[in-house]
Amino acid sequence: QVQLVESGGGLVQPGGSLRLACAPSEGTFRDYAMSWFRQAPGKEREFVAASSRTGYTYYADSVKGRFTISRGSDKNTVDLQMETLIPEDTAVYYCAAGRAILSSIRSPDAYNYWGQGTQVTVSS
Repeated sequence: QVQLVESGGGLVQPGGSLRLACAPSEGTFRDYAMSWFRQAPGKEREFVAASSRTGYTYYADSVKGRFTISRGSDKNTVDLQMETLIPEDTAVYYCAAGRAILSSIRSPDAYNYWGQGTQVTVSS
């Protein structure tokens, strides 16, 4: 079964930066939307950022201006550059891929493929 593999999580101080990367174990997702979600302890999984299959990008209000989502040149990978991190960004971050239509691109239900998650901890 195809899996998405995340990397790049870790511990960072407030105000610091991290870059997350996601790639499929096999196959191609160039015709899929690829996105990032996150889940903090005791909270529901929430949308962070998305890159549609046509290249449009979408962000949660809480990360707009601080996070940047980008696809690789082959459109088969997706990165999340996170700047000016705050403690509230602490969560497990998940990569997702799916044939999501634009109206549902922020919903986890629109995605068929998920990674195992990578922990991001923002703390001094």
